[in-house]
Parts: sequence; structure tokens; C-alpha cells
Amino acid sequence: MTTPLGEVLDGRRTAEFHKAARALLKEPLLLARGPYADAHRLVRQHAAELRDWFDRNTGWSLRVDAEAARLRRTPGTLADPTHPAREASRAGAPFSRRRYVLLCLALAVLERGEAQVALGRLAEQVVLDAADPRLAAAGVEFTLERRDERLDLAAVVRLLLRYGVLRRVAGDEEAYVSGAGDVLYDVERRVLAGLLAARHGPSMITADGFEERLAALTAESALDSDELRFRAIRQTLTRRLLDDPVLYYADLTDEELAYLTRQRAFLTARITELTGLVAEVRAEGIAMVDPLDDLTDVRMPEQGTHGHVTLLLAEHLARMGGEVSRGELERRVRELAAEHGGYWSKSAKQPGAEGELVEQALAKLTALGLATRTPAGVAPLPALARYAVGETVVVEPGDRMPRQTPRTAQRKAPRT
Repeated sequence: MTTPLGEVLDGRRTAEFHKAARALLKEPLLLARGPYADAHRLVRQHAAELRDWFDRNTGWSLRVDAEAARLRRTPGTLADPTHPAREASRAGAPFSRRRYVLLCLALAVLERGEAQVALGRLAEQVVLDAADPRLAAAGVEFTLERRDERLDLAAVVRLLLRYGVLRRVAGDEEAYVSGAGDVLYDVERRVLAGLLAARHGPSMITADGFEERLAALTAESALDSDELRFRAIRQTLTRRLLDDPVLYYADLTDEELAYLTRQRAFLTARITELTGLVAEVRAEGIAMVDPLDDLTDVRMPEQGTHGHVTLLLAEHLARMGGEVSRGELERRVRELAAEHGGYWSKSAKQPGAEGELVEQALAKLTALGLATRTPAGVAPLPALARYAVGETVVVEPGDRMPRQTPRTAQRKAPRT
């Protein structure tokens, strides 16, 4: 029996639509050239449907042209510190406060600059802007007199290269850092113009404090009717289900929880239709799990020493069931090193390495919504229970194996 051609074409179109949506969630800025060229082509083909879905369900706008596709994502919650910008290197170190400031200053310089810019010229303009008394009062200093300052600027430029704002014409950043040369870039002005994802222009914000300014940048329009308030709640919940590894009921307002209780099936079904994510509903919250395991930037379990340490500490925290001090975790890592050190890297077994191992494990556990930092140490969150080691079960020949809960955790892709 053959399948009608119409059904085949509809199935192919649906698969392409899903692939385009997932590509945008993984990389909210897709360039028409480079490794994401095919994804950009798919997004451009389905731009109208994608634009309608994201606008209706998340409030995110989508701009697509011949050069790039830009999904302007704003987070469902502004209090999550686990989505930092990271340097474009294998280590992927998170940006420091100074690098964030330099990134903003560099974008301002590029916005008012020419179609090409040399790194040395960019640096000179950033130094001039960094001399603003308001930055000095905030403790920000940048003079390019030290190597670490040049390294910070190089990290900012490499991030802009990754985003496609800059395109390297000649030279190398390492040569600039060492003082042996300069670098020339083309400035992609259309990509630059679409980089900022905010509902309001930063120059129009009058609030003083950081939290207040951030809230003003992403504030919704006046919600003066029940329909608008319900729409805003639906969009916030959908953003959090797409962005966050776990949406805990305890983190919601009473109004949000009431809406989610009534509309949970509708919200999760809409996300599944778009992305293929599957809702895992538990007593404490909801996680949208990816059966394909590629719509995430943080995985657990993971291979390597750090992945093994993180998994073992997760089991320890799940077994303890309550708040654990940092010192207790470091002591536990020393015990684990004695037991499993033969499988770990040499550096992980050095005296004093336990501090860094614990920090990296906690960074992953908190990013995945499995634990939360406290003044005294760290406390497990409900989703960590899936990593608890149960009682040993002896299965005799012919007996049926008990059902196991998969010990995996996923987080959706980072925001750009």
C-alpha cells in the first residue's frame, strides 16, 4: 500500500518546520553563511508560520532576511544567573563583569562607526568611552595597559565574530594581544542592528538600579484587561517551559499557578507540536524533555572526570536529602578520589583540586535546576531525586526487571 503524495509532502513540510523551530531555539541568531546556512534557509522558508507561533505563544519577535534570522528571546524570569555569555573557546569560560561592560561599549562604538574597523581603533574608542565618570564610580576601569585587559577585549571580539557582527578580513587577535600586529574586520551592520533583544531602547530607560533597569528593558505594555493579563501569563509560562530545565510550581505566583493548572495540557501540547519536546509532569513541576537530546547546552550525565564527579555528587546530595555545606562536598570529593581516582584525570587527584571540582559540579547542578546555592552551601531541588541510588534489587532468571527512571537531565539552549 502506497502513501498518497500529499501526505508525504505534508509530513516533510512538518518535519522541516520542526527542524527550523529547533534551530532557532538552539541558535537565536542564524547567519545565512557558515555552519547554520541550511538552518537559515529552512527558517526563511517557514518564516511566516514561525513568526506567528513565537509572537502568539512567547511574545518573541522574529526577523528574517537574506543575511540572518534573529529570534529576539527574552527570558521568562530575570533572576536566573545560569545563562552567561561565554568566550568563544573550548573552555567556554563565562564572561566577567568587565567583559560585559566591554561588550556593550564595543557595540556602541561599532554602531556609530564605519563598515570596516581595526581592532586597535576599536580599542582606542572603547578606552575613551570607558573613561566615563559613571563607569569609574561603578568600579569599572579599562586602559589597555595590562595584558589581561587586552585578553578581555579579544574575548569580546571573538564573541562578536561568532555572532556574525564582525567578519575577520586580516590579522589575528593573538597577535594584537601580544602587541605584534593588528586585525581588520568587516562590520555586518544588519546583524549588529538586530542583536539587541529588548522591548524598549536602553537610552529611554530612566531607572537607576541594575534590577530595575533590566525589568524596564523587558517590561510588557500596560496590561489593562483580563485578556492581556492572561496572554502575558501564557507567554511567560511558555518561555519558561522552553528555556528552563524544570519549571517548579513553587517558583510561580498564585495567578501563574492557577493558569498553568487550568491550561497545562494546552501549553505543553503547543510546545510539543512545535519542537517535539515531551512534557514530564511531576508533583513539583514540569520538565520539557528532548527525546533527540540535542536541544540543550548542558548535559548530565556527561563523560570525563568532571561529568563523573558531578554525577557522584548528585547521588550524594539526593541521598542526604537536605542542605549540605561546601566543606562537606569537598570532603566527599576527597573520598571519591580515593575510590575512583584511577579513572580521573591527573589534575583532579592533586591536593586542593576538590574546590574546583565542587564548583564545576555545582555550576552544572544549578544550571539544570537540580540544586540551589544557599548561604551555607547547597540544597537539592526535587528533580534531583531521579539521581538517588535505590536499594539493590536481585533479579532471578526469568524475573521481570523493575522499571527504571532514566537518569538524565537536560536544559534548553542558551539565550543570545
